[in-house]
Amino acid sequence: MPFISNTDKQRTQMLEEIGVTSFQDLLKGIPEDLILTDSLTLDKPLSEIEVTRKVKELASRNINTSEVVSFLGAGIYDHFIPAAVGYVIGRPEFYSAYTPYQAEVSQGTLQFIYEYQTLICELTGMDASNASMYDGATACAEALLLALRHNKKKKVIISSLLHPHFKEVIETYITPLGPEIIYIPQKNGRIDLEMLQKEISDDVSVVLIPSPNFLGVIEDLGSIEPILHENKRALFIVSTDPLSLMLFNPPGKYHADIVVGEGQVLGNKQNLGGPLFGFFAVDHKLIRKMPGRIVGATVDTNGQKGYVLTLQAREQHIRRDKATSNICTNQSLCALAATVYMVLMGKQGLREVAEQSTIKAHYLFDRICRIDGFDSVNNSPFFKEFAVKTPIPPSDILSKLEKKGYFAGVDISKYGYEDQLLIAVTEKRTKAELDSFADELENIGKEV
Repeated sequence: MPFISNTDKQRTQMLEEIGVTSFQDLLKGIPEDLILTDSLTLDKPLSEIEVTRKVKELASRNINTSEVVSFLGAGIYDHFIPAAVGYVIGRPEFYSAYTPYQAEVSQGTLQFIYEYQTLICELTGMDASNASMYDGATACAEALLLALRHNKKKKVIISSLLHPHFKEVIETYITPLGPEIIYIPQKNGRIDLEMLQKEISDDVSVVLIPSPNFLGVIEDLGSIEPILHENKRALFIVSTDPLSLMLFNPPGKYHADIVVGEGQVLGNKQNLGGPLFGFFAVDHKLIRKMPGRIVGATVDTNGQKGYVLTLQAREQHIRRDKATSNICTNQSLCALAATVYMVLMGKQGLREVAEQSTIKAHYLFDRICRIDGFDSVNNSPFFKEFAVKTPIPPSDILSKLEKKGYFAGVDISKYGYEDQLLIAVTEKRTKAELDSFADELENIGKEV
């Protein structure tokens, strides 16, 4: 490591202190096939025009959702984004700004974060929101950490229908802390309430329920909440799609303690899977334990309204065990896009997006379930996404239809849902596209 100014003696002392003999011992947790042992073999230097051509050539290999009819989902969705969103977030004071160190001098940034927080609270029915998280998965993980700190219990209950990637992030975050993680199985596309009832006890710290869940199904939060709060100290976390809250009661109505989720659907592009942003809202009793930044409104000595970071000690995030979290920033540009999107669309516009997505998803679902060889996975109510059983491996369907201009959905066989295709429908899909897609699936059914 020639770029580090430590001497060989200092490195040896550090390794001895850690309890290993060489730097390679620190890499034992990494699979050998992932460790680079050869040189990087970089290409020769290129001129600007050569680099531009190369990048364009590489980018042209991607097929984006503006070129095909997309039914991709599983957490990231192809919703319409008004052009004004891109214009606002592209302004240099936003687009090129780094997290302000002296935050209070950045009143424009603080103002939109304050407005973002207000909008998230109105959507979720909660008392307070932070300035955003890295993505929905880390928001879920940080919510569990908050619960473990809050009540000092060591049992975590999670619906098995949580997004598989969220589960991986959660396990990475909280497993080192030693809590017991219990996944409650599903029953007809929803969490098994009987199994949940059996697992509730005084040592439960928190219960995490996704709604809509990974299969797109809306959970019966009204039946879940009384079960959870038999243990009055356990916290109730709901992970949700914010657009679904335009049609269904917000989690705050069911006395959720924390509401989190992936916010990409609010004015952010799919971006090949990122960047994303997570939203995080809490009941008032948890405000001071909430991770990340919180912006508040105040009045200066001249009586003018101003915005400040509030409710947290400055730089508290580096105080190790005393810190609520190690996140000391937020996904500012993505949160700004969400703010602009929500303000532009308004309540009626957001509701129309949710209604159109739901109506079109149910129309397509009914058409597909009438095709020989295809069948529903469950009969539970869903929002804009659903899973169907397929007569041939879903991967084959994806391959066949990609050649015809469709992203047919997500093959969830790799997550344990054998021979199931997860299909998402947004307001962008037309009836002609839905009918044409169903016809293509019908042709596949006839070939079997």
